[in-house]
Amino acid sequence: MRIRIVDAFTDRPFAGNPAGVLLLDAFPADDWLQRVALEVNHAETAFAHRLPDGGDADWALRWFTPSTEVALCGHATLATAHVLRTTGAHEGTVRFATRGGLLRATPADDGSITLDFPTAPLTSVAIPDGLAEALGAQPLTACDTGPDIGDLVVELADERTVVGLAPDLRALGAASERGIIATARAQDPARGYDFVSRCFFPNIGIDEDPVTGSAHTALAPYWSERLGGTVLTGLQASPRSGRVRTELRGERTLLTGRAVTVVDGELLA
Repeated sequence: MRIRIVDAFTDRPFAGNPAGVLLLDAFPADDWLQRVALEVNHAETAFAHRLPDGGDADWALRWFTPSTEVALCGHATLATAHVLRTTGAHEGTVRFATRGGLLRATPADDGSITLDFPTAPLTSVAIPDGLAEALGAQPLTACDTGPDIGDLVVELADERTVVGLAPDLRALGAASERGIIATARAQDPARGYDFVSRCFFPNIGIDEDPVTGSAHTALAPYWSERLGGTVLTGLQASPRSGRVRTELRGERTLLTGRAVTVVDGELLA
């Protein structure tokens, strides 16, 4: 079967967030899916198969990290939609049936793809003991992102602090269910982005995720409230880096980005 590696939330190879994508006839056993994801060894590998016509969704979609299945993944959804569009497997808006609910991906004429995801419900919480020491920086605020995301959003003093983080990942794993989203206002919005972030997910085998679509379903409402706009752009300042355009629409958040296929091969196992 064909296997592809797609760099998501970028318009150039070797940037953004890489994801494996496999289009299947049906989902094989979970242990096989997990072994393939471990072999691919990217933050997520997406597995999708076509559903019968006439239903609520067009394709079933699942995502696996090298160590576990996850309930929601933005960049691997973008990568899957990109493969469907570029191979002609699906035209126009595609509806995905997932553990995180019904998700939509709509391609535009300029090559970008917009994902329609549920907005993460944010709840202010106390800053966990030991988090500042684990991060190496003092958070200003902390917000829980709800059960589907399972992260803790923490605002730091400024962009420079976020970019310079070198956290103790083992200690960081005790602070949330999945991981930590560290964020700050952009130092200079004239550079084309409104806020920055970095995402650390040691509890699911990902020390730092390059560009995290699902995190932006929490960052969009967080920064919309503070910056006073519903359409914002986030820069995820990982070493690979990438940008996500967000549009807050109440209980839904639109995430727009581009993707590039960098590997197209055959899985023999």
